[in-house]
Amino acid sequence: MSKKQEYQVLATEILKAVGGKENVMQVTHCMTRLRFNLKDESIPNDEEIKSIKGVIGTIHAGGQLQIIIGQTVEKVYNCIREEGGFEESKTIDENLDVKKKITLKSIGNGIMDGLAGSLTPIIPMIMAASIFKMLVAVLGPDMLNVLSTTSDLYVLFTFVGDAGFYFFPVIVGYTASKKFGVTPVLGMFLGAIMLHPTFMAMAVEGSKFTVFGIPSSPQVYSSTILPIIMSVWVMSYVEKFFKKILPDMLRVIFAPTLTITVMLPIALCVLGPAGSFLADYVAEFLLGFGDIGGFLAIAIIAALWQFLVMSGMHIVMITTMILLFSNAGYENLVNPAACIASISVAGMCLGAALKIKNKEQKSLSFGYFITSIIGGVTEPGMYGIGMKYKRPFLGMMAGGFVGGLYAGLLNVGTYALVPVASFLCLTSFAGGPTSNLVHGIIASVIAFIVSAAVTYLFGFKKDEVDIQKQ
Repeated sequence: MSKKQEYQVLATEILKAVGGKENVMQVTHCMTRLRFNLKDESIPNDEEIKSIKGVIGTIHAGGQLQIIIGQTVEKVYNCIREEGGFEESKTIDENLDVKKKITLKSIGNGIMDGLAGSLTPIIPMIMAASIFKMLVAVLGPDMLNVLSTTSDLYVLFTFVGDAGFYFFPVIVGYTASKKFGVTPVLGMFLGAIMLHPTFMAMAVEGSKFTVFGIPSSPQVYSSTILPIIMSVWVMSYVEKFFKKILPDMLRVIFAPTLTITVMLPIALCVLGPAGSFLADYVAEFLLGFGDIGGFLAIAIIAALWQFLVMSGMHIVMITTMILLFSNAGYENLVNPAACIASISVAGMCLGAALKIKNKEQKSLSFGYFITSIIGGVTEPGMYGIGMKYKRPFLGMMAGGFVGGLYAGLLNVGTYALVPVASFLCLTSFAGGPTSNLVHGIIASVIAFIVSAAVTYLFGFKKDEVDIQKQ
């Protein structure tokens, strides 16, 4: 059986296990997981899904069923999309007969689901833009001095890297529209309106402005995410209203026009300024916390990060991370902790590989180590070692805590958003002072060594070792 056929079989079994295409409202994917929004979440059986060959595990978080596949997730996703007839990241019409009780938990899950659905699709773009920003930092005059600030390549890489963040309102306007069921070009149009040079100039100059007589407080919306996500969410209801009441012959022309007309005061006078204020307030608080007392927070996040990833709760942290980068150009809380935590997983895998006597398990553990440190995929190690033996998690957490504590005490920050869990995450420490890069690498090495050592010494019970010897 060819690889493509294997992916097709896996896709068929997964789609059947989640209740068929009729039960799927939306299916997307991140770096390692399929993410399903289902009409009836009671249909899938987790144990049945986990028993499918090629599935690493399942998670319920943020209103989604997340099925962990690994690095081949995109190939499986494409097969599911073809078999189910789904358009890429398209929201399937909901079954209006399925009603959900509104609770604080459901509201929280809805917010997380909205953020995840809007931000997960932009990760490939963020990775590409961040790599260009990292190259500018490393090759520029502040470090290797290979490129001068006046060279064409330096200028090219600079504006290419900046473009990925500057045009967030347009790009996130598209992904949020896909998530909330809005016509995508209208979401992009609204984002473009918020970035128009005339409006941006008024924001910089502090000019007074009104929208249909309603006072507006022009803001600089470049590199922002919350204002456009909030606006597109509201626009989903506005557009549905006009599509519902307008006759077919008028809908094509007037539905989009009236939708944008209504959204102008809502976005420019209310949601835009509110989202911008909220983003600035959160960013200032977190950056200040990171500067003053964040050393302990970084240590705790680094120790617990992988559990946040396993539960899907890390999307809240990623949103914070993107928010801080877009506001300040660097981040000294979440990203350093995430990088150190990822290196700790590799240390746990190596410690387990050195300790385990069973040849098959030793080989698998070495494979998990390579997959983590080179491929940047931590799930095999987390499930194949951590979840299986439990105690190796102590080593991973110890490594993350000690490495995070060192990074926090030295106020290590990241100047490039490199959302990978392999050794390449170390490049995110480049871009600031050289000492920042050095201390970032030292913190990661400490995390790796401590994690491997604690896992080797305390990660397995005596009876487990005896069984392995047999």
